[in-house]
Amino acid sequence: MKNELIRNPVFRMAAEQFDRTADHLGLSAELRERCKWPTKVVSVAVPFHRDNGETEIFYGHRVQHLLSRGPVKGGLRYHPAVELGEVAALAMWMTWKCALMELPFGGGKGGIACDPRELSTSEMERITRRFTQELLPVIGENTDVMAPDMGTNEQVMAWILDSYSTHVGHLQPAIVTGKPVALGGTLGRIEATGHGVAFLAARAMTRLKIDSNKATAIIQGFGNVGQYAARTLSSYGVKIVGVSDVTGAIWCENGVDVEALREQVGKTGTVIGYPGSKEIDAAEMLIQECTVLVPAAIDMVLTKDNAPNLKCRILAEGANGPTTPEADAIIEARGDIFLIPDILANAGGVTVSYFEWVQNLQRFSWTQSEVMTRLETKMQAAFDRVLNYSKYKKVPHRIAALALGIRDTAEIKKKRGLYP
Repeated sequence: MKNELIRNPVFRMAAEQFDRTADHLGLSAELRERCKWPTKVVSVAVPFHRDNGETEIFYGHRVQHLLSRGPVKGGLRYHPAVELGEVAALAMWMTWKCALMELPFGGGKGGIACDPRELSTSEMERITRRFTQELLPVIGENTDVMAPDMGTNEQVMAWILDSYSTHVGHLQPAIVTGKPVALGGTLGRIEATGHGVAFLAARAMTRLKIDSNKATAIIQGFGNVGQYAARTLSSYGVKIVGVSDVTGAIWCENGVDVEALREQVGKTGTVIGYPGSKEIDAAEMLIQECTVLVPAAIDMVLTKDNAPNLKCRILAEGANGPTTPEADAIIEARGDIFLIPDILANAGGVTVSYFEWVQNLQRFSWTQSEVMTRLETKMQAAFDRVLNYSKYKKVPHRIAALALGIRDTAEIKKKRGLYP
């Protein structure tokens, strides 16, 4: 299994980050092995009937990286490029993220190698229910709690909830998070990740004494995270000058009206054609001058090739793993970019997922104001911990964030011991 995982470039990147941080922490060889590799890996065939009656088989994975501190928590993505190594890397990052945010979860992640854009709603439902059936022995409210990710949404979570609840014989809302509010979902979950990214970008501007009303931002990726990051940044007075999605990129010197752009994307499926904007090459957009750059799409978009040309003051990683280790080294050497690393910047989603899980266990609900206040409190506390660790240990922000998560995880492994 190790060889299969390490062949994947995303897993190699996550492993390289871990190894560098483990060196900083001075972890023993035993703890390195126990913390680095996933506890459980499940790969399954997902056969289903197409609407035309034909049978097709997709393949899915669920990786449970750490079960020592509670159930694993992490998203389920539907995307053609899903591979086991990528899923394992995302599960590893989720472990460090949960530990950094002081949540009682380990990291998990799942995915099915399919293109949801080519599936009807009924086909999506059949795939989801079959995948849930295959995972029944390894999921549960105290074992593995899934959430939406790329290519999935609250409806997919509702199908998982229904399939699992039918199996156990009663409604079990805590089996997933990110589900519809009517089924026990929490207010504030949809905007949580993007809002958290923007909230910490604003905290960074305060640290750097930058007036948000004179600041600009570029958003790479205009899905859920990008849209809500743009909305919150705009509410702080930041001008959104560049936006991209899978169809291309636009540049608007005078700033975009985020709500108008969201409405356009909802109708047309593209940011292209926004009134008053011009098209720009998506790669070129990343290296334009701005105060805040938010990569909120896919991994490994900032590389050794474009890192020297970045002209942002703050880099707030909305996506998981958007910056390669080579790019990290360049950014650290430059010293002029304030990095908010992914496991901190995008932790709003799993934090509010934790709030949803707690509400489900208690059979109680919080107001949106309560959710967002609690979220900002936890994000601010984690932000301060990372900056303080970075300052006193004299390490970059990414190492500081990873060190706090890995150190906590290693301590739990050490205290629990090794069962014979």
